[in-house]
Amino acid sequence: MSEEGRLLVAGTVPLQSLPLTLAEGKIEDACLNLYGHRIPCTQGTGALISAAAVTLKYLGLKPPLALVAGDAGRGGGSRLIYEYLIERAAEISPEVLVLHYWLPDLILMKKLCEVVERLPKKPKLIADAASMYAAKAAGLASKFDLFTPDLAELAFLADPEAFHPAYINRHLIDIETGAPKVPSLISQVYEVKGAAKVLLVKGEADYVVKEGKILEMISEPDIPAMEAIGGTGDTLTGLVSAFIYAGLELHEAAVISAKANRTAGEFAQASPATRVWEIIEQFPLVFKQYLCAWSGVCIIEDSTP
Repeated sequence: MSEEGRLLVAGTVPLQSLPLTLAEGKIEDACLNLYGHRIPCTQGTGALISAAAVTLKYLGLKPPLALVAGDAGRGGGSRLIYEYLIERAAEISPEVLVLHYWLPDLILMKKLCEVVERLPKKPKLIADAASMYAAKAAGLASKFDLFTPDLAELAFLADPEAFHPAYINRHLIDIETGAPKVPSLISQVYEVKGAAKVLLVKGEADYVVKEGKILEMISEPDIPAMEAIGGTGDTLTGLVSAFIYAGLELHEAAVISAKANRTAGEFAQASPATRVWEIIEQFPLVFKQYLCAWSGVCIIEDSTP
């Protein structure tokens, strides 16, 4: 298996028995199969890798590499992933590196970013979830190409004192609605240097932001039920990671991914009872119908008998 120049997704899964594993992310019966380890495509890192795998397969590109370990919150699996990346980043030399769920460790995150900065070809660097918390808390946000926060995480990024979204300053929340004030928060995130170069803000409306400027707001199709389905934020990060690996510009990949994720929810007729895999499996149908018009990436299907 060639490891260089790939999309690499690193994160933990809540299966304590899962050893540190590096494998291609391939789908079998609505599960990831990583060298015989079956990981449900439900939410978290499993949903992210699954979304990326389905997207790259449609585009005719190599499957993503998954670097995963079991961790139920004690941090052992998280440290294994940090240390593996620190030791072998140069050997793997990913084209796109996505950091996802793991226990935030500011010292190890700083070491990892130092290693990545020294690589002959620096990968596109993406963070979501707890990896984003660690990057922000360590003062490393500007080293990243893309963050994919939800609204609570956006408020966290805008608070220079907070080390976790549970402890954001209350002035960042609208007192009457309880919701973050998105445009003002976006401005503040960049002012306090809590942002990556590009933000894909996930929520009732998705915002694509580059260096503080809102480039696009995507609110259609409006599928309120998706807010209640665990893992739809993870699938959005998987989509945008795959499109960046495919060569699209960061902001373009973010816009297309937001549209595709929402449209897949519409195709799945999403309800609060919908499983995230039912949305992921709609991606090829969405791409077939809309991707060419959205992006100019047009897949010509082979009609040879």
